[in-house]
Amino acid sequence: MNKLTTEKRTQIVACLVEGNSIRSTVRMTEAAKNTVTKLLVDLGQACSKYQDETLRNLECSSIQVDEIWSFCYSKQKNVPEDKQGQFGYGDVWTWTSICADSKLVPSWMIGGRDSEWANVFMNDLTSRLKHRVQLSSDGHKTYLEAVEGALGCEVDHAMLIKMYGKSLEGERRYSPSEYIGTEFRKITGNPDPQKASTSYVERNSLTMRMGMRRFTRLTNAFSKKVENLECAVALHFMYYNFSRIHRTLKVTPAMAAGVTNKRWEIKDIVGLLA
Repeated sequence: MNKLTTEKRTQIVACLVEGNSIRSTVRMTEAAKNTVTKLLVDLGQACSKYQDETLRNLECSSIQVDEIWSFCYSKQKNVPEDKQGQFGYGDVWTWTSICADSKLVPSWMIGGRDSEWANVFMNDLTSRLKHRVQLSSDGHKTYLEAVEGALGCEVDHAMLIKMYGKSLEGERRYSPSEYIGTEFRKITGNPDPQKASTSYVERNSLTMRMGMRRFTRLTNAFSKKVENLECAVALHFMYYNFSRIHRTLKVTPAMAAGVTNKRWEIKDIVGLLA
């Protein structure tokens, strides 16, 4: 089998990180579908390993966390009986965090949405932080136990519980319900109400849906294997953290966080496979 050149790999990755599907990438680059998929998996694993090792001892002071829904294989209601209850079939949640100052995404995890997954996510996030932080989350109850287990009293934790009106029907059913207000709850420590927010992490969820075709609703571009989803997310955050210039910061999030002193080009990301 012929080995792809660095230029061809860079072209393929550039398509993937800008929200193109596997098949559209195939059409634009004239690479085989299996070739594109294998590159995604191999590079995604390399990106995951690199960020796991590099994003440590971070100087973050304000962290926001959230979860974003997607599905693998099929919608939850269409999962075959012999695959019911198996992870990777039906609903899948991607737990994300973001530093409010540098916009760096220090930790993410793909899993379920129960307390077991919340504990794993919070323990991983905590292991990457150098100092005590202010943590903002939504009202998802699993955060209560997970944050206490991972950080104890060494955190300033606030919950923001958003309230909405009744759900929309008809042609507007895919639009959000009317926003009514937000309830601020101090959970642990002394969180600053002015800094308590989930706006950045929720905006990051939009960036994910725009940057990864498999997160787009109402399409057939969803992941068929959860392993491929994990690799796609790792590649996305490698590009987001190290290569994409943040409009407000004028540098990449990794540069703003002091993780690196240069902007990575896509060919540098591809170079992780060397």
